[in-house]
Amino acid sequence: MKKVGVLAVQGNFSLHQAALESAGVPASHILTVRTVEELGNVDRLIIPGGESTTVGLLLKRYGLGDAIQARAQGGMPLWGTCMGMILMAKAIEGRDQYSLNLLDITVKRNAFGAQVHSFEDEVQMTGVEPNLLGVFIRAPIVTEWGSAVEPMGWYQSKVVAVKQGKRIGTSFHPELTTDTRLHQYFLSL
Repeated sequence: MKKVGVLAVQGNFSLHQAALESAGVPASHILTVRTVEELGNVDRLIIPGGESTTVGLLLKRYGLGDAIQARAQGGMPLWGTCMGMILMAKAIEGRDQYSLNLLDITVKRNAFGAQVHSFEDEVQMTGVEPNLLGVFIRAPIVTEWGSAVEPMGWYQSKVVAVKQGKRIGTSFHPELTTDTRLHQYFLSL
């Protein structure tokens, strides 16, 4: 069985670990990733929610961002949730901040408002029935995407999930629900 990494620089990585276990991954095959060396021990990586400016600076400072880019360009499946999708984006509206540039998308940060405007609601996903419950916390939306990007999730006609090859981004937090369908989908890539 493949080893799944969860970036553990900052943010709520432990809930992704629990969701992966619920999706059938043995705990021994779920590794936290904080260094370039630890990244070398995994076959796929989840970048969880958190604070994109802070995590971006840390990834850049310690060379982990370059290592993630190299692994993704080499075919490693990658999934960014909320902050992770922001970090994977090619561009961030109104911001000049570090980005991994691994999804050909432009995102708008905090598109639904501040922390106090967090909410849960159904997300329409391509090929997923019934709809998923999306937990939106200072969530971004995708405002532009390139021809290689497939929009795969919508909330009120706004794109909140995308796929580009073996890379996916979701603006919501599936790890905060008991539904492991997106984790299982990521494991199938």
